[in-house]
Amino acid sequence: MALSKLERRQRIKYRIRKVVTGTATKPRLSVFRSNKEIYAQLIDDVAGVTLTSASSRDKGITASSKSEAATAVGKAIAEKAVKAGVETVSFDRNGFLYHGRIKVLADAAREAGLKF
Repeated sequence: MALSKLERRQRIKYRIRKVVTGTATKPRLSVFRSNKEIYAQLIDDVAGVTLTSASSRDKGITASSKSEAATAVGKAIAEKAVKAGVETVSFDRNGFLYHGRIKVLADAAREAGLKF
């Protein structure tokens, strides 16, 4: 029996999370993409806290296309991370393909100073 889209992504997500974890010095950069918005957060899995987050719904972020929104969110999360004293992160694509808006967000975060 074929898996639904959601079940398939859930399996991939668990497979990724077995390997990718975040610490205080190297948090996990988790990305979630909905049909309309995109969200990113830095997570310390050891303490179980979100260090900082950014999304396309934030007030300072305006974009005409979804890709531009992803670029803006990538830059915003990188700036917040650098302010919080974080330089390196482990990237968690959350079961989504590393393609399109996910890739655009990652590239923008790298350009703004994050290493992963």
